[in-house]
Amino acid sequence: MKDETVERKYENVSYSINKVEEYLQRVLQLEAVACKDWLTNKVDRSVTGKVARQQCQGEIQLPLSDCGVVALDYRGHKGIATALGHAPQAGLASPEAGSVLSVAESLTNIVWAPLADGMDSLSLSANWMWPCRSQKGEDARLYSAVKALSDFCCAIGVNVPTGKDSLSLTQQYPNGDKIISPGTVIVTSGGEVSDVRQVVSPVLVNDKNTRLYHIDFSFDEQRLGGSAFAQSLGKIGSDVPTVKEPQYFCDCFDAVQEMIRRGWILAGHDISAGGLITTLLEMTFANAEGGLHINLHDIKGDDVIKKLFAENPGVVIQVADEHKEEVKEFLTENCIGFARIGTPSPDKRTLSIADGDWKAEFDIDTMRETWYKTSYLLDRKQSMNGMAKKRAQNYKKQPIEMKFNADFTGTLQQYGLDADRWKTSTPNTHHQTPKAAIIREKGTNGEREMAYALYLAGFEVKDVMMTDLITGRETLEEVNMIVFCGGFSNSDVLGSAKGWAGAFLYNPKAKQALDRFYAREDTLSLGICNGCQLMVELNLINPEHKHRAHLCHNTSKKFESSFLNLTIPQNNSVMFGSLSGNKLGIWVAHGEGRFYLPEAEDKYNVIAKYNYAEYPGNPNGSDYNVAGICSADGRHLAMMPHLERAIFPWQQAYYPRERRQDEVTPWIEAFVNARKWVESKL
Repeated sequence: MKDETVERKYENVSYSINKVEEYLQRVLQLEAVACKDWLTNKVDRSVTGKVARQQCQGEIQLPLSDCGVVALDYRGHKGIATALGHAPQAGLASPEAGSVLSVAESLTNIVWAPLADGMDSLSLSANWMWPCRSQKGEDARLYSAVKALSDFCCAIGVNVPTGKDSLSLTQQYPNGDKIISPGTVIVTSGGEVSDVRQVVSPVLVNDKNTRLYHIDFSFDEQRLGGSAFAQSLGKIGSDVPTVKEPQYFCDCFDAVQEMIRRGWILAGHDISAGGLITTLLEMTFANAEGGLHINLHDIKGDDVIKKLFAENPGVVIQVADEHKEEVKEFLTENCIGFARIGTPSPDKRTLSIADGDWKAEFDIDTMRETWYKTSYLLDRKQSMNGMAKKRAQNYKKQPIEMKFNADFTGTLQQYGLDADRWKTSTPNTHHQTPKAAIIREKGTNGEREMAYALYLAGFEVKDVMMTDLITGRETLEEVNMIVFCGGFSNSDVLGSAKGWAGAFLYNPKAKQALDRFYAREDTLSLGICNGCQLMVELNLINPEHKHRAHLCHNTSKKFESSFLNLTIPQNNSVMFGSLSGNKLGIWVAHGEGRFYLPEAEDKYNVIAKYNYAEYPGNPNGSDYNVAGICSADGRHLAMMPHLERAIFPWQQAYYPRERRQDEVTPWIEAFVNARKWVESKL
């Protein structure tokens, strides 16, 4: 490879302090800064039931997370965290700085997960996206970028054992036009998490007895080159920030990790695309109420625009007043620079910022609408029947609400459960254990979390494939409860659960086993998501009805994934009867979840309703806002949401802060109710 180094200079951005709000409006609409709801609402973010941190946060459920975290299992609390970083604009001005900033962003994103061995837990993957040989100097730029990343990672002691490259990011058109992608590296970090329950959220805690601190990781002057601010004004700029002192960066990282381990950090968010002002706004967006009062006096420098919009790597942390002296002493002892920048203002919905004589106030809800607008415009391309507009109108009007039974303690002991009973259990010939069977078809993907929920509730659980029923190896004669789990049986090629239903209807032994099971009076059944579709397709819930129910495509005509509210009405069902009156958070993930219920509502034993009638609170347009129905005798239940993915607080995307020490959520009660009912029949 031969190339020449070509120095390219880009004009720095010019600005006026009098146009701050105009600048902010422009920055918040950039795709790199703006809300990504259009992207996150169409992918399953709860599958496996091990997802402890996904994109969306807060009572309004907006995509604000810095990192993703997955638990290793259902019983322990260890996990794996991952985060991304990239800096394409900065890379245009300086390939070296672009590489360093990509690594820095990935690490300031993953820092919010308590890593088992701090920075030593981390490994990186570098994905090089470059237009090699497209013009003179690009190959030399790539070399400089790779060397800079290597040098920085060596300096901070983090390895890069893997990666990939796409080095032909150039498009040539027949008319001679050529489009060149800006060379950049996308850095993915990953590491072991010591406790998935301690991952810090970016959502501000609305408590006036707390304060916010800014910690700069860069040890560099604030610079606007390569920033979203410059891009929003049509510039790139050559004055690009970087990390000046790698060891200081490590010290800052380790300090934040230690404060998380000590439980001092209530909330925290990285500073990257959009700068400090975007970080502060994003910390408030997912709350229905409250704002911030900020003073930038303690941040070095006299340029307010740079203080607000520079993208020097750093973080903002929220600390309770009870720990403020400990935090200040700890940071000082470890030679970490910090600035106290403000406090929450629970009674005002504004971001108030001052720096010397300069003052400004921004309406948070107005800024959030600006930030959300880009997502709405993109969502119009994928959501049908006007649902993109509905989502944009309603997302902020539908906060998650929680209402639990007064006697719910959140402990396993309340239900007499022992998650470790397998260690000491011995066969008991005098007491028959209730048996549950997970019934799976090709493409089922929700069986493991369901099996654990049943086991935790006291069932003995067995795995049954459709081939077991078809061949007669399994007859279900010894089974007390069957569960049809979620997933994409037969890839949904015939429609959701159509092929699965056919496997029962057109295989005599499977149909006989099912018919005999439902003819018994000592059995229960549960269908979740794809399993719900199956039960409705087989007409197992209301065979007495003249007009059959159906599950149809969501009104939006796309897959919907969200964490939302269910209201449990007064109902006659084995599993949900005791939860009547509760309002609970739960996951949905489906493309065909709209209940078509041709009979009057009082003809159905409705066991769960979406808490809000309008989309997206009702994600599919179901009749009567129904999320689940049950047979008239209360034994056979079908619902689209995934209660098995919400039995632990860490599985839920939002859970009451005052109950964060709960071992389990109220959803476990449904499974315990099922076990107790079966025991009464044995």
